[in-house]
Amino acid sequence: MITEQHYNTIISPVITEKATLLSEHNKVVFKVAIDANKKEIAAAVEALFKVSVEKVNTIRTKGKVKRFRGHLGQRVEVKKAIVTLKDGDSIDVSTGL
Repeated sequence: MITEQHYNTIISPVITEKATLLSEHNKVVFKVAIDANKKEIAAAVEALFKVSVEKVNTIRTKGKVKRFRGHLGQRVEVKKAIVTLKDGDSIDVSTGL
């Protein structure tokens, strides 16, 4: 059953060159909530996309302090999840939910 918590866990798909190369190995990359754990991410992906999740790896990138035109700013802290799907399952991230 799909709940609001599933939609709050998965923020957006990551569409980069590296993420596209990972899709050839049955992996999909998502930007997820900072406080989400691996079990919540797996449950959200299974409920929203109706696929079987084999494994979830997470990456947390801290926000860097950067300078823009002499002013200090801070990038946003991001958490990404690389979700490995079982053989035969696939997600087309270009179509959305």
